[in-house]
Amino acid sequence: MEELVAALDAESAEWVAALTGPAAERAQREARLHGMLVRVALHELGRRRTTSPWLAGVELEDLAHQAAADAMLAILRKLGTFRGESRFTTWAYRFVILEVSAKLGRHYWRVHPPVALEAEAWERLPDRFGLDPAEHVQRAELVRAMGRAVDETLTAHQRRLFTAIVLEGTPLDALAVRLGTNRNAIYKTVFDARRKIRAYLVANGYLEQEGTGAR
Repeated sequence: MEELVAALDAESAEWVAALTGPAAERAQREARLHGMLVRVALHELGRRRTTSPWLAGVELEDLAHQAAADAMLAILRKLGTFRGESRFTTWAYRFVILEVSAKLGRHYWRVHPPVALEAEAWERLPDRFGLDPAEHVQRAELVRAMGRAVDETLTAHQRRLFTAIVLEGTPLDALAVRLGTNRNAIYKTVFDARRKIRAYLVANGYLEQEGTGAR
């Protein structure tokens, strides 16, 4: 550990030395780190309020403290793996951000149990693509065409994620927890699904090819 500390930048070395030092100093530095993690968790939760409007007040504060506490345990458990590729605080903040994502996902399913997909969700689908049926075809026909595109062009996995994210409005964090994957993987799958649907609509005359000018 002494060799590691000597190789770190001054601030990171101070953190590692304090967190592995005498009990009194260690407790003081742990309390300081916990306070920083709580602030980061609150900031991250606030940033994600647009996709989690149901989270506020005491509930938000409680979730932030839970995320900070669990992140703290993970940081202390993995302190020996810190190699100084980034500043210690940057490394530590990643833990709390991951905890926020996981807890948001689990919390969502507790307050929003799965429900059957309503027909109205399909009616809103053109809006989710930013399409104005008045410029193309009547809404009912466009909705039917998009339904065929979903059935005929998407894989089962793409249909599942597209339905959850685009039609049901499930937050990425919640779906990532439920499926045991990550936000980036889900985003890429849904992006590819939307591209396939748009290509189907263009090929079948429901949309103009992008960049062709007049509609």
